[in-house]
Amino acid sequence: MPALPAAAPGAPPRDCPACPRLVAYRNSNREAEPGWWNGPVASWGSLQARLLVLGLAPGVRGANRTGRPFTGDYAGMLLYETLTRFGFADGRYGADPDDGLRLRDTRVANAVRCVPPANLPQPVEIRTCNGFLRDELAAMPALRAVLCLGVVSHNALLRARGLPASRQPFKHGQVLQLPATGDGLPPLLLADSYHVSRYNTNTGVLTTAMFEAVVGDLAERLNKPGGG
Repeated sequence: MPALPAAAPGAPPRDCPACPRLVAYRNSNREAEPGWWNGPVASWGSLQARLLVLGLAPGVRGANRTGRPFTGDYAGMLLYETLTRFGFADGRYGADPDDGLRLRDTRVANAVRCVPPANLPQPVEIRTCNGFLRDELAAMPALRAVLCLGVVSHNALLRARGLPASRQPFKHGQVLQLPATGDGLPPLLLADSYHVSRYNTNTGVLTTAMFEAVVGDLAERLNKPGGG
């Protein structure tokens, strides 16, 4: 079994009981594949990072197997190769937590921390897990931008910031300036991209050039004087 990654404050415990359907699926995966991670997947990267990449949920043969976000299935290839190209990571992605890849000024997380059946979390599970995201955002003092991969992560971030998703719908390529929160969190850039899933890339919903344009724009914004 992979080693336990460093968890953010408020991260779910190894046997989080909060979502009965996800607990049942976790237990069935543990019986079928006892050598896999099969638990809530902790975020990866420094809490001092200025960029947070927020995905949907662990893939059953990806992060649920390896214990590191976006690691072990196809989605990680486009994500980490693009982050490396624009200076947010060093090394080579090898689809394994021991591949030597290192994040730079970046943290990677999921809106839902446990793998859901068919890769589709239910709305109640997304809401239940949102408290962990709120705690994570509060624990990142240098955070300046969040790259949301898909509508679920977009809406989860807005909820965690206390904002209604209906007023700021997801749109690939857009960058929103979120205001400071009443509890002291500073303003934040929200950048949207379609998810880096195999389905989206195979169908042409998301191309490499489209994703690189989003990440490249974020890199330019964060490298400006004042960090975005």
